[in-house]
Amino acid sequence: MTDVKKGSDIMNKTIKTAKEAKEVVNKYLCDNNITNFEMGLPEIIDRYRLWQIPVIYKDNTIGTIYINYISGEINKSKSSNINVLVSRISKIDDGKIEKTNKTIKKNKKEYIISNLENTLILGKSQLALKHIDDQCVDMIFTSPPYYNAKKEYSEFDTYDDYLEMMREVIRECKRVLIDGKFFIINSSHVLIPRTKRSESSSRIAVPFDLHSIFIEEGFEFVDDIIWQKPEGAGWASGRGRRFSADRNAMQYKAVPVTEYVMVYRKKPCVLIDYFIRNHPNKEIIEDSKINGDYDKTNIWYISPAHDKRHPAIFPTELAKKVIKYYSFKNDVILDPFAGIGTTALSAIDLDRRFLMVECNKDYMDAMKKDINKKANNLFSNISYQYIDYSNEKEDNCKKINLNKDIINLKKNGITEEEIHKVLIELKKSDN
Repeated sequence: MTDVKKGSDIMNKTIKTAKEAKEVVNKYLCDNNITNFEMGLPEIIDRYRLWQIPVIYKDNTIGTIYINYISGEINKSKSSNINVLVSRISKIDDGKIEKTNKTIKKNKKEYIISNLENTLILGKSQLALKHIDDQCVDMIFTSPPYYNAKKEYSEFDTYDDYLEMMREVIRECKRVLIDGKFFIINSSHVLIPRTKRSESSSRIAVPFDLHSIFIEEGFEFVDDIIWQKPEGAGWASGRGRRFSADRNAMQYKAVPVTEYVMVYRKKPCVLIDYFIRNHPNKEIIEDSKINGDYDKTNIWYISPAHDKRHPAIFPTELAKKVIKYYSFKNDVILDPFAGIGTTALSAIDLDRRFLMVECNKDYMDAMKKDINKKANNLFSNISYQYIDYSNEKEDNCKKINLNKDIINLKKNGITEEEIHKVLIELKKSDN
């Protein structure tokens, strides 16, 4: 690999290629009696004029060696200490350190192109999504109800009830999401106001609890994007007013002007290049590129949105950024808490398909109205199917799961006679 970056001191480099950098590291480690190691991907850090080379032993990254690419010498102050490398090798050999490096397996399956049409579903996501096939959604973006933050929007008996509902939804979303693709969720800490003067308000770190659920349910954490609103937006919460007036120590509370946009990928996570290189329509890949300016950091400055039809909508600008960055054109975008359809309208504008689930009929009616209006304004046929699962009960979903289980049993070679025999025996035991 030759150096492709042009800098002011490129001609002064002693170590110009990755091969040369590896040779220097190999000699340095062997001179210090470290053998049987491998080297990871060398990278250049131009700011410090360094080559950075990871050192790997039995699939574990045990340290990093840095080389000054001008002088060609090892930078010992930045590099991992030789004694530390020796100690880690010994622990690995003794089984005290488990494998730390993650191997991403190549996906040899056929590239999945969803055949799902634009769809609106009225009903609870944890129930309605059970009717959706496995791996037919390309990206998920949602902003779930904020636990009891606004009584007219959501009210759960306990916070555990809220988290359990979210776990059920996340689990169903994982099933319908294509392997390796993105689930992006917008959430924020929630302030529960006090009900009387003798009590204190409480603040619940909802994004952190949701993060644990995502990891437990088989997602990989990718990014935490901070959605920052204008400073004046936070004063509506009332937080910080007491300190602003009295300025007493210990009363300080920061005015909240941020929300989290947490980015996850469904495991197994193939390399992103897989989706780019193997997509059957190369024109879509080219048309989906982000041209012009883009958000270079994980802090996005976006003003909040308001709509009298819904107490807690997120801005169209936020939805469009997420959809552009994490999906291709013609992909299916799911929002399991669709509200009045900001995600659907954004998907339409960006030439994506949509699958929206919402349990509130008034919000669903508003969504349909806006989608139909957009269709008329665009002089195009934005067709969609509307399904009502609002009266569905948990028991019905259990029957649906049973039917799927029977289908899976047949696929695994279990005959209908064998299944029937087991069900008869179960019925006898119940009686």
